[in-house]
Amino acid sequence: MRPRSMTGFGRGETSADGRTWTAEVRTVNHRFLDQRVVIPRLFAGFEDAAKKRVAAAIDRGRVDITFTVQGKLATSPQLVIDDAVASQYHNCLQQLIDRYQLAGAISLSDMLTTRDIITQEEQSPDMDEEWALIVSALDQALVECDRMRQQEGAALKHDLLQRLSAFEQIVQRIAANAPQILAQRHADLKEKLETLLDGIQLDENRLAQEAAVLADKSDVTEEIVRLESHIDQFRIFLEGDEPVGRRLDFLLQEFLREVNTLASKISNAAVAHLGVEMKNEIEKIREQVQNLE
Repeated sequence: MRPRSMTGFGRGETSADGRTWTAEVRTVNHRFLDQRVVIPRLFAGFEDAAKKRVAAAIDRGRVDITFTVQGKLATSPQLVIDDAVASQYHNCLQQLIDRYQLAGAISLSDMLTTRDIITQEEQSPDMDEEWALIVSALDQALVECDRMRQQEGAALKHDLLQRLSAFEQIVQRIAANAPQILAQRHADLKEKLETLLDGIQLDENRLAQEAAVLADKSDVTEEIVRLESHIDQFRIFLEGDEPVGRRLDFLLQEFLREVNTLASKISNAAVAHLGVEMKNEIEKIREQVQNLE
C-alpha cells in the first residue's frame, strides 16, 4: 500500500534453451519519472517497450534498468551453400576440362578452392521469444523493487506521522496560549499609554476600541484553523493509495505560509521560539517527503 519510497532495488531472472536473461531495477529520488535503460545492442528496439512497462508500475523517481543475457543465443553465423554459384563454378571447370582435354575429374577440393560457394550467414533470434523472456525478468525485478519501496515507505510514513504529531502539539500550545498573550498585550498597551499621558485620564471607550483593533490584528484563530486542517489533510494523504509526494510537498508550503503569518501577528518571544520550532519540524518533514513517490 501507499505511500512508497522512491528508493528501491529489484532483480529478476528467466531462463530458456540454455540462456538466462537478468533484469535489475534501481530507483532513487527524482522530481519526475526519469528512466535509463541498458540493454544489449541487438535488442535495443525493446527499450521503449520496457520503459512503458516500468512507467505503468512507477510514477516518479530516477529509474535505472539493466538487462543482461548469458548463454547461447541463436545468433552464431551459419555456413550456407550457394547452389547457383557452385553450379556455375562446376560448369566452368568442366568446360576447361573439355576444351583443353585435361585428365581427371572435378573433385571436392577443386570446388572448395573457389570463392563464394560457401558463405557465412548471420542468424537472428526469435524476437518475440526473447521479448517474452525479457518481460518475465523485468516484471520479477519490478515486483521485488516495489516490495522494497513499500517497506521503505512504511518506515517513512511512521516517521512522518511522529513528526506531524510533534508539529501539531506546538500548534495546540500556541492556540492555548493565544488568549493570554492577547490579554497581556492589551495590558501592556494600557500601561504604555498611561505612561505616555502621565496621569491624564484615559477614555475607556477609546481604549476598548484600540484594544479591539489590536486583538483583531493579532487574532491567529484563522491560521490555527488552517494549520489544523492542513494537518488532517496530511494524514489523509498518507493513508491513501495514490502517489502523495507532490501533494505533501505542496501542502508543506501552505504549512510554512500559515506559520509565517501566525508569527508576524503575535509579536511575542515565546511564540517566536515556537515558530522556529515549527519551521524546524516542517523542514524535517519536507526532507522525508522528498523520498516519497
